[in-house]
Amino acid sequence: MARTTIILAITLMCAGSHVVLGQGPADPAKAVADARKLYDAGQYPQVVAATAPSADPRLIFLRAQSHQKLSQANEARQAYEQLAGRPESESDAWRDIGRSGIAILGQDTAGAVAGANQAVMRNPSLPEAYFQQGMALSASQDMSGAAAAFQKASDLDPNWAYAHFYAGLAYSKVKRIDLTAQHFQTFLRLAPQAPERGEVQSIMRTLNR
Repeated sequence: MARTTIILAITLMCAGSHVVLGQGPADPAKAVADARKLYDAGQYPQVVAATAPSADPRLIFLRAQSHQKLSQANEARQAYEQLAGRPESESDAWRDIGRSGIAILGQDTAGAVAGANQAVMRNPSLPEAYFQQGMALSASQDMSGAAAAFQKASDLDPNWAYAHFYAGLAYSKVKRIDLTAQHFQTFLRLAPQAPERGEVQSIMRTLNR
């Protein structure tokens, strides 16, 4: 009888639970990986819903990108402002990443590049710092610099599909066919359901002409 009661209690607890990425004792790295899987499949509303309560800066950053994909500039700005409002720290690059994201939304490319460069200086081992640097340099039409930044992001985090996607795009702009193909192939392997899959396959077909 006691055993049956315990099993019933556990069942009710599981049925009433609601998992939110980045909350509770779950592995933070797994939470980021799970959110990226949703993002990689183009499930941007689900990313927003799953990460909205989280204070993990990596999930906030992914939420901001999801809002941008959904053309929700105000919501993206709020997420970047959450990063920019973090406590001041010499080694915390997230404040600068947030400021850079806000600047891009405001079409302030110089400010975006300056913020991203500062993020890289604060934490040269953070993949998102280089990713944001690549986005800022792309916005300022420095595709060579953007390619180098996305390359560094993908080196630091080889399983980050969109670091490879944007590296491939940047390398295609500077006519590095070999590196374009390399990054796009990796992107397609890591994110087979990505909305950009058709675009990438089209570009890759032109590389062989």
